[in-house]
Amino acid sequence: MGKAAVVGALADIRAALAVLVAEVDGAGGEPFSAADPLAGLADGCLDVLAGVREVEARVAGLKARAAVAFADAAGVVAGPGVPVVAQEMAVAAEVGCVLALGPRAASSFLATSHAVVKGLPRTAAALNDGTLSWQHATVMADETGGLDAAGAAGLEAHFLDPDAPDAVRGCAVGELPAHRFRAKARVWRERRHAGSIEQRHAKGVVDRRVEFRPDRDGMAWLGAYLPADQAAAGWNRLTAVARGVQGPGEARTLTQLRADVFATSLLTVGLSTGQAAGRNAGPGEGCTSPDDLERPADVPPDAVRAQVLVTVPVFSLLGLTDEAAVLDGYGPIPASMARRLVAEGAGSFYRVLVDPRDGAPLEIGRKSYRVGKAMRNWLRLRDGKCPFPGCSNSSLDTEADHILAWANGGTTGVSNLGQPCPKHHRLRHTTGWKPTPASKTEPPGWTSPAGRHYHSEHQDWQPPVWPPGFVDHDRTAPELERAEPRPLQKMPFGVADLNRIDYSLAEACLDRILHPPSA
Repeated sequence: MGKAAVVGALADIRAALAVLVAEVDGAGGEPFSAADPLAGLADGCLDVLAGVREVEARVAGLKARAAVAFADAAGVVAGPGVPVVAQEMAVAAEVGCVLALGPRAASSFLATSHAVVKGLPRTAAALNDGTLSWQHATVMADETGGLDAAGAAGLEAHFLDPDAPDAVRGCAVGELPAHRFRAKARVWRERRHAGSIEQRHAKGVVDRRVEFRPDRDGMAWLGAYLPADQAAAGWNRLTAVARGVQGPGEARTLTQLRADVFATSLLTVGLSTGQAAGRNAGPGEGCTSPDDLERPADVPPDAVRAQVLVTVPVFSLLGLTDEAAVLDGYGPIPASMARRLVAEGAGSFYRVLVDPRDGAPLEIGRKSYRVGKAMRNWLRLRDGKCPFPGCSNSSLDTEADHILAWANGGTTGVSNLGQPCPKHHRLRHTTGWKPTPASKTEPPGWTSPAGRHYHSEHQDWQPPVWPPGFVDHDRTAPELERAEPRPLQKMPFGVADLNRIDYSLAEACLDRILHPPSA
């Protein structure tokens, strides 16, 4: 068949697209619904969108396979006499011309295509099945880059194999926006392959800088590349100050207020001569304290507090392992950074009992309408962010919400609470979008006005890394297959008992380390 088959198949695709265009434009042979043509058209358009997404994924997989096959064939045709770099440039130039891509974009597309087609079989299969988009495949290629074959296979299996021992929970990866998948994949990678995070973080600290980039319309971007804890604390601080200014008489949006507070603090009290200039300041040195940030006179200082929530495995906190911690709103951070945050008195370090078998937090209860501080902290740990599909608003910018209203008999328990961000909280109460039931360990999903259900993103809890000698099985190599945990009553300390009494062995050890008894 050869070229004739290709030409015929593409002609069929174009004809099918013409049919879909006619249906969407309402020019089809018959309406989607004779009883209610407008409602039928709306539902039919959603069917078209869902189908097109699947077809786009399949086409992306075909493009990747075609590009790799072309590169392989072109290399053979060119012969061994052509330098490798020159051949790669020639192939990238040809692919770039065909796809109307620039040189860098064409090279990037070829590199990702080769990684997916040659080294990521589950990703390639998901593309061909239409369940994973090209953006998701790009994230998978990026996050498996630098891992050995076993590590890449483990990351793929975790997110794409539902039968894997530690398969991802919640909605399928293909139902997540690619940027949310990147965040989850990055967290998994750092937890399982955290050996180099300390070295990479040290290099990042050396590369810290402030950047200025002109933009259109008399505007410009001013940004800083900082350690994650400083950047997150600064962002949360700006948000807290900006929220304190909001009120009936304030016309500026939260985004505008953040920018104004940032500019005011930088241009007035944010810098002073003789502090950081001329020397390398350590963390917190030579810079204005968060409590000294400029704020309007009508905002009392005590009303503005920046919070940074750090979730750190207790053994890592005690220095027994180097398992990465998680900074709320950012992701994995080195264990050394987490230890420093706790040792310096990070105000948002809360004791939450977790299940040592899977790392999930346990329930905290309350029997009143008011959602207390402990329960809000538990919700933050359960959800990690606003549970609306695709939303990235962190848990510090969310609002507690009863799924079944208190007036309708709903209880104030974790299983009946969600924490949508203000935008999606308003969406829930002003439109037909409704949350579905939650549980102790899973945030609510959502049902749209069209009656379609969308799963929420779940926290990717992982069993903690145990130091040598704590249990019979060696849990110091998380990339290896984990053995079944021993029953709680056989562990060397009474974990089961700690769930019933107000005592934490880990906190007691930590307190003794941070505050040793005087001689």
